[in-house]
Amino acid sequence: MLKRFLSYTNSLYEKIKLLWENKKSLYLISVVLVISFVSCSILSFLVINNWINLGSFNEHFKNPFFSIEVVFTLLLITELFGLIFMLPKSVAKSVGKQFELLSLIFLRDAFKEFSHITDFKWGSLQEPFINMVIYSFGAIAVFTILGFTYKIQKHIKLTGTEDDQEQFIRLKKLLALLLLIAFAVVGYMDVKTLITTGTYLHSFKAFYTVLIFSDIIIVLIALRYTLNYNKIFRYSAFVLATILIRVSLSTKPYYDVIIGVVASLFMLTVTIVHNYFLKELPENKTL
Repeated sequence: MLKRFLSYTNSLYEKIKLLWENKKSLYLISVVLVISFVSCSILSFLVINNWINLGSFNEHFKNPFFSIEVVFTLLLITELFGLIFMLPKSVAKSVGKQFELLSLIFLRDAFKEFSHITDFKWGSLQEPFINMVIYSFGAIAVFTILGFTYKIQKHIKLTGTEDDQEQFIRLKKLLALLLLIAFAVVGYMDVKTLITTGTYLHSFKAFYTVLIFSDIIIVLIALRYTLNYNKIFRYSAFVLATILIRVSLSTKPYYDVIIGVVASLFMLTVTIVHNYFLKELPENKTL
């Protein structure tokens, strides 16, 4: 029964993944991003000159740089989709993708600080400028550490049999489909709030919370196939890295960047230590 159900969900997942990675879909995403940026820039120009009134959205569009925040938020949403489809490939790659998202969130926050600048005098410029610098260097720090992590990362099969490995992957594909549903629900609530209040929640925090639970489920599923201490510790450490990212997104400026960089250093350390002890294991125990 389970095998048949997993076969169906695997087929559904592959169809959605093929649709998402299609060149036409990528082209459409690019077009939507460009149109969104140009449209928001034009609306800002019209609102600033008092030619139109957008009601509760007026305050947002009065800032000429609001379009930058909008387009980067849309870009992050598309990256979230990419993260969901990365989950079945490898737990390590999935966590790495989460750190890629974190670096992009820091960049978006840097642009967001830029949008707060209304007067280029140092008195009003000082705080947003300092925040911009911190978020920018936080993003490059995470990017650099992640690059080193990818370079030394080794992907080890969880189980020693192909059938068990295939079933484990199919279970992760089922989990990815559930994440898509959660993503749709969170997105619906954000759009509903945007329409009714004029405020967009940027619910990346909520989605990362869902990711924490999904990562814990993967660890629990892994116990079905292996009790190898090194593998279970590595998977559990990745869950902790996701929790640190979630904490980073909930704290105020300066602290969020520090926690994000510490989280990426933690992942790099786990990878280095795991690789070191992996060399000490007999070859037949690394599968």
